[in-house]
Amino acid sequence: MATEATGTTSANTPASAAQTRRGEVADKREQVQNNRNAKRRRVIDEKTDGTSYMSITFTPEEIAAEERRPKRKVAVLIGYAGTGYHGIQINHKEKTIEGDIFAAFVAAGAISKANADDPKKSSLVRCARTDKGVHAAGNVLSLKLIVEDEDVVDRINQHLPEQIRVWGIQRTNNGFSCYQACDSRWYEYLMPSYALLPPQPHSFLGKKLAESAREKGVAAEYTSRLDDVAGFWEEVEKRDIRPILEKLDPEVRAEVLRKLHDTADQELTDEEGMPMRPDAEVAAPTTAPSEDTAPQSTAENAASPAPPEGASASASAPQPKAERELTPLELALREVKAAYVAAKRRYRVTPPRIERLQQALDLYVGTRNYHNYTVLKSYGDASAKRHIKSFRVNPAPIVIGDTEWLSLKVHGQSFMMHQIRKMVAMAVMVVRCGAPLDTILQSYGPRRISIPKAPGLGLMLERPMFTEYNKRAARLGREPIDFAKYEDKIAEFKDKHIYRRMFELEEKENSFHLFFNQVDNFRTDYFLWVTAGGLEASHERSDRFIEKVPRALQAELGDDADGVEEVGT
Repeated sequence: MATEATGTTSANTPASAAQTRRGEVADKREQVQNNRNAKRRRVIDEKTDGTSYMSITFTPEEIAAEERRPKRKVAVLIGYAGTGYHGIQINHKEKTIEGDIFAAFVAAGAISKANADDPKKSSLVRCARTDKGVHAAGNVLSLKLIVEDEDVVDRINQHLPEQIRVWGIQRTNNGFSCYQACDSRWYEYLMPSYALLPPQPHSFLGKKLAESAREKGVAAEYTSRLDDVAGFWEEVEKRDIRPILEKLDPEVRAEVLRKLHDTADQELTDEEGMPMRPDAEVAAPTTAPSEDTAPQSTAENAASPAPPEGASASASAPQPKAERELTPLELALREVKAAYVAAKRRYRVTPPRIERLQQALDLYVGTRNYHNYTVLKSYGDASAKRHIKSFRVNPAPIVIGDTEWLSLKVHGQSFMMHQIRKMVAMAVMVVRCGAPLDTILQSYGPRRISIPKAPGLGLMLERPMFTEYNKRAARLGREPIDFAKYEDKIAEFKDKHIYRRMFELEEKENSFHLFFNQVDNFRTDYFLWVTAGGLEASHERSDRFIEKVPRALQAELGDDADGVEEVGT
């Protein structure tokens, strides 16, 4: 018997079941959102005293009054000077590049007030991470923005400091992720050419190089690789240092020489932050801390959170220490050290030295095992293998002030934490110490060695590449992600905000001088792989402590990471 339709649906019909499932999904989605909001609120209240760099709140009335406008998935092309920021990645507690950009999006109306309390609501993704103080001439964010207004880029830039720029905004498909779509990255590393000078003969590493070469019967071979810098330090001692020492009281002169040539022992820290002592057979007697310890970086000072509103400045600001008169010994040490730095800055690199550096960089090209160039990676870890497309040094140095600079550019598919700075340090160490170039090839093997990180000051993300995405975009009639159209603006920005900051900070803090001074005088076997004894002469990292880095070197570098961490490509 047929049943008459009544216009109502039984609770057991498919349509009713579908409605029930939709209701359950909606309830679960609301529950997830409520849990996320509660967790975010706890973090803000407990860890940041109720304030956050990544959560901008509005009243319900303000949200209700705002006009609802459609948001579109876009790629945002940006550039920034990282000085004063704790990297790009937005977080609650610290001032970051993304934090300022997110706030500018909200202020410009590109993100609604309803979505301003959580960047996840806009699906914010960065192409490449850069850490504290590291710069980027080009980087990309992907997220959902309100981009109907033609002047949206200008309005966003009006709410940003001059050291952060949005170059352009391009529409993409809804599934676009700048991180996943990026197929390679270009980085530039700038360093003073004096980084290629050999260690001073009286330094710990300088002595070890000479001793090891004599013991292995290869002294002539090592010396021949340093022909173009032969006699540099002897000339500096004769022309710059001896006149200072000769005018000193004999007792002060003896103490100056002792302090210069008998560098203090330094503590190490393992991955868990526990102090480790240097190997006993190569450790020097413990003395006072070296006067070459670097001060806290300008970037770190600038990025420190401001005191709470209404708080007394005198209560929160550090009180300046009363100046004291320097002793004759301190004055003499300061004069001698300044003379050494000035001599380094006068150095001008030779074409053979640049060519040897290029030969070292060429050994990175291809797919290599970089387990020694990062942390927490073993030789057998497949993710330690990375592909480098090119690594070139510009053969034409530039002179800024008294210092000559070299530009190194590396193009790779992806990079791990510390990798670029360790690659630079390895190549420079091999060249400046006259070590065989195949030391680099040996570093790809199973033996775990310690490679220092070159100063983060010189690292800059040049730009990410989207070659395959752009091919697909062209077929679909979409605009490619390409920085070329902004080339003039980017070049001007780099000169004014990035290069100038690098040069001025090096001039002020002597970052590279301090770095190599610590490496050369750190009295353990950590870096003795540059000697004729090779990798076997150096400390081998243990399974438990994957990376042990001199505390002095960590403090000196000014930040805790490489400037890049692109582990998923």
